[in-house]
Parts: sequence; structure tokens; C-alpha cells
Amino acid sequence: MEKGTLIYEGKAKQLFQTDDPAIIWVEYLNQATALNGAKKDQISGKGELNNQITGLIFDFLKSKGITNHYIKQLSETEQLIQNVEIIPLEVVVRNIAAGSFSKRLAIPEGTPLKSPIVEFYYKNDELDDPMVIDAHILALELATAEELTQLRQKALAVGEALTELFDSIDITLVDFKLEFGRQKDGSILLADEVSPDTCRLWDKQTNEHLDKDIYRRDLGDIIPVYQEVLNRLEKRGE
Repeated sequence: MEKGTLIYEGKAKQLFQTDDPAIIWVEYLNQATALNGAKKDQISGKGELNNQITGLIFDFLKSKGITNHYIKQLSETEQLIQNVEIIPLEVVVRNIAAGSFSKRLAIPEGTPLKSPIVEFYYKNDELDDPMVIDAHILALELATAEELTQLRQKALAVGEALTELFDSIDITLVDFKLEFGRQKDGSILLADEVSPDTCRLWDKQTNEHLDKDIYRRDLGDIIPVYQEVLNRLEKRGE
């Protein structure tokens, strides 16, 4: 497999063509961003931690029957994925009130929700990724009504599996963000990444953050925190 031309560079990853049009080469970057890129820093070691964490989590999800675009890890910072058309929606699942949800609805952070809440956000940096409802999504033709049903079902299924995984390593899954992509046949796969960048994770014993809120809120160094998540996942797999 040959690494080809750079085709996309985001806040945390670069995507490259390969000699197989169905496969993309991903390189994770040592870049941390928050507030839709308003805050940005280079943090040595972050890329390899998110790459390895995402690989372990995607492998676990596959073992639970949840299809995703992950193929295999190539190096500490690189992996291969299936080439899919990303649906321009961020799908957020909330189990516990936190972050923007708490601010928006004046619900104290840490309040358990009676059942998971699924929200959609339009992936558009210029608009700061606004929250959208089904009518907006259908009007903008971002997804069909059938696809929206699938996205909700798949996001909740991922949530059940992730909750099981994180419970087993003494971590509370507070909320998380997912992205999905369409294959050529129209079927939908889980895509992007699942890491402390995209999940809000709290230690079950201390409620200390094990996620990007450490960076967002200037609470300290994220590297030891991300390393702790990786260590627990690796120990679980032994």
C-alpha cells in the first residue's frame, strides 16, 4: 500500500490517497483545538495517542457488530480506513448533562439524563457547527429521512457499546460525538474517530476529566490523561 497525495487536512488529521481508491491513509496530528479552532496548540504525542485509542475502540465496536471504516493501524500515528462520503453532520449523544448542553438549558453539569439524547450539528466551521433539527437537515438535503433514522439508531447502538467498554475500565461516558459516512452502495458506516477528543470521559472514582475538557478549560496537560485512557484500554485487552 502506497501513501499518495494529500486530499484533506483537518484540525486533527491529514488524509492521503493510496493506490487503492477504496482506501484512505490517515495521519493523526499533534494538534489540539477547541472552540471551533479559535484555540489551537501543537502538543507532542497527542496524535499517536488518539490514533491508538481510536484503533482499539473501533476494533471493539466491530466485535459488537458495529460496522465502521477502520481497517488497521500502520504506525503510532497512522492508520488505513475505508473511503466513504462523510455525511456533513455531527451526531452527539448525551448521557449526562455537561458542556454546552448544561449552559444552553441551565442544567447543572453532572446531572444524569433519564435516557440518552441524540442531537445533530451541521458540520460547517464558518457557521460554528450549529445545532439543527430534522427539518433543517431535510431542507438542506444533508441526509434523507431514512438516513436520519439510521443515524439515530446507530448512534444509540454505539453508545450502548461504548458505555459497556468504558464501564469496564472504570470510566463514565458522559457524552460523545460521532461522524458517519456513506459507502458507494448507500449503506452507512461509523467514521472519523472515537477518542478523548470526541468523548467526554470522567473517572468513575474521582469524576476527574479524562478528555479534551482538560485542554478546553485550561485544567492541565492532556497527554498524561490521554495516556491513562490508552493504558486502561490496553490493560483490558490483555
